[in-house]
Amino acid sequence: MDNVPNNKVGRPLKFKTSEALERAISEYFDGCEKSGKPLTMSGLAVGLGVNRQTLLNYSKDEEFFGTIKRAKALCERYAEEFLFSGKHVAGAIFNLKNNYSWKDKNESDVSITGKPFDLGELYDRVENEKKLEKSNETNFQ
Repeated sequence: MDNVPNNKVGRPLKFKTSEALERAISEYFDGCEKSGKPLTMSGLAVGLGVNRQTLLNYSKDEEFFGTIKRAKALCERYAEEFLFSGKHVAGAIFNLKNNYSWKDKNESDVSITGKPFDLGELYDRVENEKKLEKSNETNFQ
């Protein structure tokens, strides 16, 4: 057992340094800009010759964390700006929700005439309305 090297399990990293990864990412983004292709993490992964999960796994290494974070931010910005293009934005919305933790936010303000909502008060009002309706039914019979 003493002769076993302390190597990490799995395939060696394609990019040995963050600088090499940054150069490859810049080349990919430059190519997208020239060709008009959208900036996406899966497209970036293909452009770098790795799969999407492998690309995201680079961010688990402190050396590559900032590089991947900046690349994700550029892809997120691209998707966000597309929302204002006036084109079909459903894909951009899907991308932002599923890859960047965006959410639809719904807020409800439940109040009665500006007062805080009181369930006991509501119950009493409903019961009083029922009694009033019952007495009105009795008066008309």
